[in-house]
Amino acid sequence: MTSGPVFFYILILGKYWAPGGGQHARCSLGFFPCGNTTRCLPQLLHCNGVDDCGNQADEDNCVVGSVPMQCVCRGLEVDCDETNLRAVPSVSSNVTLMSLRWNLIRKLPPDGFRKYHNLQKLCLQNNKIRSIPIYAFRGLHSLTKLYLSHNRITFLKPGVFEDLHRLEWLIIEDNHLSRISPLTFYGLNSLILLALMNNVLTHLPDKPLCQYMPRLHWLDLEDNHIHNLRNLTFISCGNLTVLVMRKNKINHLNENTFAPLQKLAELDLGSNKIENLPPQVFKDLKELSQLNLSYNPIQKIQADQFDYLVKLKSLSLEGIEISNIQQRMFRPLMNLSHIYFKKFQYCGYAPHVRSCKPNTDGISSLENLLANIIQRVFVWVVSAVTCFGNIFVICMRSHIRSENKLHAMSIISLCCADCLMGIYLFVIGAFDLKFRGEYNKHAQLWMDSIHCQLVGSLAILSTEVSVLLLTFLTLEKYICIVYPFRCLRPRKCRTITVLILIWTSGFIVALIPLTNKEFFKNYYGTNGVCFPLHSEDIESTGAQIYSVAIFLGVNLAAFIIIVFSYGSMFYSVHQSAITATEIRNQVKKEMILAKRFFFIVFTDALCWIPIFVLKFLSLLQVEIPGTITSWVVIFILPINSALNPILYTLTTRPFKEMIHQFWYNYRQRRSIDSKGSQKTYAPSFIWVEMWPLQEMPPELIKPALFTDPCELSLISQSTRLNSYS
Repeated sequence: MTSGPVFFYILILGKYWAPGGGQHARCSLGFFPCGNTTRCLPQLLHCNGVDDCGNQADEDNCVVGSVPMQCVCRGLEVDCDETNLRAVPSVSSNVTLMSLRWNLIRKLPPDGFRKYHNLQKLCLQNNKIRSIPIYAFRGLHSLTKLYLSHNRITFLKPGVFEDLHRLEWLIIEDNHLSRISPLTFYGLNSLILLALMNNVLTHLPDKPLCQYMPRLHWLDLEDNHIHNLRNLTFISCGNLTVLVMRKNKINHLNENTFAPLQKLAELDLGSNKIENLPPQVFKDLKELSQLNLSYNPIQKIQADQFDYLVKLKSLSLEGIEISNIQQRMFRPLMNLSHIYFKKFQYCGYAPHVRSCKPNTDGISSLENLLANIIQRVFVWVVSAVTCFGNIFVICMRSHIRSENKLHAMSIISLCCADCLMGIYLFVIGAFDLKFRGEYNKHAQLWMDSIHCQLVGSLAILSTEVSVLLLTFLTLEKYICIVYPFRCLRPRKCRTITVLILIWTSGFIVALIPLTNKEFFKNYYGTNGVCFPLHSEDIESTGAQIYSVAIFLGVNLAAFIIIVFSYGSMFYSVHQSAITATEIRNQVKKEMILAKRFFFIVFTDALCWIPIFVLKFLSLLQVEIPGTITSWVVIFILPINSALNPILYTLTTRPFKEMIHQFWYNYRQRRSIDSKGSQKTYAPSFIWVEMWPLQEMPPELIKPALFTDPCELSLISQSTRLNSYS
């Protein structure tokens, strides 16, 4: 273009020839000033696409010439985006940018861009182009960026880019390319970036791919269908610095595949199907600073796999179960500053790395064994409440005369088991204090240590013994309430035998994972709190099966028995009370009994249902946030251990009466002492809480004495209610 509309020049001439119009220069007719300078140039040089003034004043406010009505002109740039064009428009030959995105162009004409010698950027994204003629881009000697993304191109003929000697960026993303060859890129001597993402390439040529692209720095082949990489493919790509091959189907790497890429700084092989890494596959990548191997089914990584990557700064191993992980793998990587794993626990094998992700598993963090401040406080609170409550009940039971020594023995055993949970939480809190601020340095040693194994087995011992004892106590009460006149009273020998069996079973369940390291792996050392909930995918199938057998086998069965038994007990008492004459008193007693049953079952449900749900979700391979697991272990799991003393002792009627008796004796003693009178001794208190039929004389429990069935039912009902009030 050599001139603009006539009125444009009249406007310019009027500005500089009108009185006071020009500030620095007055140019004669046929010339124009160069902005605020005194220089004047001929009108023929205005808007010619060349900076003749040296300050772009002669190219300001230029129009391109004749363009389609829908297009927008901005200087030497033409924007025809979203104008429903079906063919390439003809515009002025001096344009430097032509944007034809989001149109309906199906094909490019041969020599269609030949006259645009100054065109530097051509945008053809989001059209319907299926094929490109061999001479479509002929004459574009100044073109530096070519965008062909989001079209339907299936094949590129050899030599199609022959005239694009200055092209630096070639973007052919999201097309249907199924194959390429070195001749496809003939003539691209200046190409720096080649993007072929989201195509359907199944393989790369077994010839030097960069033969005609000697300056290629960035090659992006993400999201194709490439199955393997051949030794000759990159042999001429010596200047390549970035190679992206993620989201392909690569299942095999040759040992010398990357040998020619000695300047490579970034290699992305994530989300492929690589199962094995050749030992020396990275040996020539001395300049590599970023390596991504994430989400590959890699079974094993050699201990010296990364020894040659002395300049590596970022290593991504997300989604990979590294069964043989060890500190030796990462120790030579002294410049490594960022590392990404599947599990937080792996961060313990790279303690010298400044940033490790994930930086928490919801339980621990790089700094602390217990990541959350609330958890750090709560572990001490729950530990203190659990230990104090159970020790108090143990000591109190030991000094009280009870008519039912066998039941008291079971309650003391339950308190001992629950007290172990308090000790477990206390130890976890102590080690959290010990590792405060630098947990990652000690994480792996802690989880592999005998201390963690013993603490974890202590928690399982407490949990399983408590569950079995609660089931035993529930069945005792079930027999007492539902079958009050049958001779099913427990005997001392049988009770002691059952308690010994329960504790023996608990020890066996807790210690079995320590006997076979190969089968169970690090069963207790999968997290910082050493509790084997195993709600996530783990390396050992044996450990997963064992965990499911405990939590969804033994514990779920025990929970169902407890719920069924308490439901049956309440139903039995309710049915017996229907024929009673004192309805108001019976309803009141039933409400008290119902509340007591409800709280016992509710606390059991509150403790175990979340764990059952987590185990079911883990079997369905649902990802469970680590934060949920941490709250289950620190807060939900110890609920029963903390509340059992309250439910089974401190809130019972005999205990309340005992407290009242002690208080009464204390007040009497003070009153007598103040009057100087002689001491009197209060009668000893007898605890009656189970087997209420023992309170009645033998002759009263004989059915022959009760001829009226209603009277017999009332006696039975009263006995049952008194035993639970």
